[in-house]
Amino acid sequence: MPCYRCGVRQTDPERGKSPWRRGVLHDQLVLVCPACQESGDWTAELESCARCGSVHLIRRLGQVECLDCGLVREPDAVLIPGLVPAGSVDPAAPADPAASPDAALAEEVGRALDRVLGRR
Repeated sequence: MPCYRCGVRQTDPERGKSPWRRGVLHDQLVLVCPACQESGDWTAELESCARCGSVHLIRRLGQVECLDCGLVREPDAVLIPGLVPAGSVDPAAPADPAASPDAALAEEVGRALDRVLGRR
């Protein structure tokens, strides 16, 4: 994963603590290289914890966790332009969970497991 600010790629780290820093930006895990850490206030762009204000956040297992106070939150929903036609979603209408991409993926995974494990 490259530095989100300058694009430099991290090389194989040596043993010990890495000089690269992690953070969360737009609910995505990002890395910051040592050179970018030296230039200005590199933490200003990163998200901070709603409870303690720390930028020591990490994104894992689909959640954002503060490594200082332990607060865990679900990331904000991200709408990808072009994925849903404009005007096709009624925010007042209840969501149909069977029509969600997660439900479709779960069904596909279930069918694949049935095939692999020989279940019907």
